[in-house]
Amino acid sequence: MINIKYHKVPQSRVSDVDFNNLPFGKEFTDHMFIAEYDGEKWGNFKIQPYGPLLLSPSLSCMHYGQAIFEGMKVYRTHKDEVLAFRPLENHQRMNASAVRMCMPELSEEVFMEGLQALVNLDKEWVPHIENTSLYLRPFMIATDDFLGVSASKTYMFIIYGCTVGPYYTKPIKVKVETDYIRACKGGVGEAKTAGNYAAAMYATRIAISEGFNAVLWTDALEHKYVEELGTSNIFAVSGNKIITPETKDTILKGITRMSIITLARTMGYEVEERPLTVDEIFDKYASGALDELFATGTAATVTSICQLNHLNREILLPVKEDGVAVTLKNRLENIKRGKAEDVFEWTFKIFPTNIEKVMSSEGV
Repeated sequence: MINIKYHKVPQSRVSDVDFNNLPFGKEFTDHMFIAEYDGEKWGNFKIQPYGPLLLSPSLSCMHYGQAIFEGMKVYRTHKDEVLAFRPLENHQRMNASAVRMCMPELSEEVFMEGLQALVNLDKEWVPHIENTSLYLRPFMIATDDFLGVSASKTYMFIIYGCTVGPYYTKPIKVKVETDYIRACKGGVGEAKTAGNYAAAMYATRIAISEGFNAVLWTDALEHKYVEELGTSNIFAVSGNKIITPETKDTILKGITRMSIITLARTMGYEVEERPLTVDEIFDKYASGALDELFATGTAATVTSICQLNHLNREILLPVKEDGVAVTLKNRLENIKRGKAEDVFEWTFKIFPTNIEKVMSSEGV
């Protein structure tokens, strides 16, 4: 067990939050968990009020891009229990990103105990309302105060929370990107590193100005094969078959993606993880064999795609309330919120802790 020092806010801001009108990514909780890596080990564990960090202008991460993160959600059940969804997979994926970016791995103990301590302290921020949740952002940055192109020796790991509503409130319109690339073979596309998202912003800005919500990335060499969709994974439904691109070094291994594949197979669907071309999607649409397109991700959960544009071609799909995407989303949400039996053991219960007692015994 790690020894966490607590510095609690004098007064919580949770009473100021309108939980019936939650934007995504703006309502941050009272506290954050911090750990520091000194070049040999992780230590100096603390929970302090959420707020600005005192950082040097020459901080390594600001110049050389050693920054990785995760996104995960915590839900409140009808029994008033608090459940985190697949946090161990987030821990494993973060360590995979750390290895690729030459950063130190985190032990399961540090990741999970920091997460639990933070959620326990800020548990009133976990909303009771449908379609809302507590979004957690664990991230790691390089902290050497040094200008030189080499891996940092020191790092900081932080977890903070944000009470959120839906990322998308309706089906989305998507543009197939054929000019810009998100990732290439041998690159860092499968790592959840900050630079991947910065590289995606320009093409996304153009697409939004054209009336779309997101871009569908294609392979860097030919712009032929489908890869990621914005910050999500894409699925195509054709009869009893669901097709999604196989994950590789250019596609992030989505945790929601893995969950949807498992659920779909248990429901009797044939799921193919394989190369998927843009032409195959449009050919299926032209022949009447394309039933649905949808995207999956932690923020987006499961979101239907109502329009897909590629150069001068267009796909328009009605959203089916009894369709595959909606059915899978509802089944997944019921597991996350404790409404359905978790036969896969995906949820992790955050057990209540007497924070005041912990603070008095472990420090200030």
